[in-house]
Amino acid sequence: MSSRNRLRIFTGNANPDLAEEIARYLGVSVGAAKVTRFCDGEIQVAIDESVRGADVFIIQPTCTPINENIMELLILIDAVRRASARRITAVLPYYGYARQDRKTRARDPITARLIANVLTASGARRVLCMDLHAGQIQGFFDIPVDHLPGVPILAEYILQSGLKDIVVVSPDLGGVTRARELAERVNASIAIIDKRRPEPNVAEVAGLIGGIHGKTVVMIDDIIDTAGTICKGAVALKQWGAGEIYVCCTHAVLSGPAIQRLEEAPIKEVIITNTIPVPKEKMIDKIKVLSVAPLLGEAIIRIHEDLSVSKLFD
Repeated sequence: MSSRNRLRIFTGNANPDLAEEIARYLGVSVGAAKVTRFCDGEIQVAIDESVRGADVFIIQPTCTPINENIMELLILIDAVRRASARRITAVLPYYGYARQDRKTRARDPITARLIANVLTASGARRVLCMDLHAGQIQGFFDIPVDHLPGVPILAEYILQSGLKDIVVVSPDLGGVTRARELAERVNASIAIIDKRRPEPNVAEVAGLIGGIHGKTVVMIDDIIDTAGTICKGAVALKQWGAGEIYVCCTHAVLSGPAIQRLEEAPIKEVIITNTIPVPKEKMIDKIKVLSVAPLLGEAIIRIHEDLSVSKLFD
């Protein structure tokens, strides 16, 4: 029997389309599991096939509705653990609560660590994720974490687009490493927006480090939530003399006024991935969605066959 026959893919309701795409890449079917609700809202999980001794991967980004999706993931993990799965890997293309990774004032929780603890306690023995908001979140786990970057996927698309005279812009000082990695892959220079955040989901542009006059700008971030940072940055870049402005990110949360802001901003294209599903009503013409399924699928094969995941990026 092929070892691939011992691999099982399951998913909750967070992003079933991505799970199906990954399963097709792997040449397997998504496992028979029903995730439903009791009348009072309690989540009920039924695994309708044997997973005894199997290597199980549960694909569930913890995106909106985040608390519902986290509970679905935890209950799925518990269900297959009690069904005697050999190993359970939680595949989180998007890791919710990642922005609460440290105490910024007295009596703040560190919720990213709490989620790590709960995942481990539920029975996960490995975590596979993409573009964590803060790399140190890997250290919150006492189990192995495979952290995949989204930049190579974005860089490949930009190179294929044939853009000329590019400057990669980080919308804040915290994203410089990500911007530099993209710049190296597309052979471009970088610039940095000096951003201040007086309160959550509120951003103020204070200045610019680097030259962008007359250049094609590619702004990169890991998350676009309300799009305040990106759109204010785009307006400022236009005022400073930028040419066409492209925006790219791995995780398109797109909450609140995000779509309206992106529509009105001087942005030519918004390049995102499908770690989080984008509802049809939010799919404006500016948005281009790239698939992470081949990358996640290849990582799953390597984990399943005990091969190096880091070799994907050498």
